[in-house]
Amino acid sequence: MDDAGGDADGGDDGRGAGARRGAGGTAGGLGEFFVGLVMALAGAYILTNRVTVAGGYWTLWGHNAFGLSLVPLVFGIGLLFFNGRSKAGWALVVAGAVFILTGVLTNLHIYFRPTSLFDTIAMLVLLAGGIGLVARSLRAH
Repeated sequence: MDDAGGDADGGDDGRGAGARRGAGGTAGGLGEFFVGLVMALAGAYILTNRVTVAGGYWTLWGHNAFGLSLVPLVFGIGLLFFNGRSKAGWALVVAGAVFILTGVLTNLHIYFRPTSLFDTIAMLVLLAGGIGLVARSLRAH
């Protein structure tokens, strides 16, 4: 192999000895990557800024049920303090964490605040176009 930047068959790969590689280690465009990243971040920020998230109450037959969802987690933690290798303890901890995460997600109310059609299209074009440019920059071209 030639130390002057050629490839194994003696040909030149077009980059030279000190050439920098692009985004993702490919010969893709580093400029495209950063422009796409800025576009995607701007679109995501504007879009998420127009969203309102509110929490609801966990109810079971008309009563607050959040405390009830903690029972498997607390028992699982107690079993793990007693025996760190307890399969039942780990199962209860995982089940309790899943119950809590599921309860939080299912009791969220997500609203998209009223906005103009132009603003909505601008947000989505920035987000989708930025993601497309980032993906394109990771390919060699």
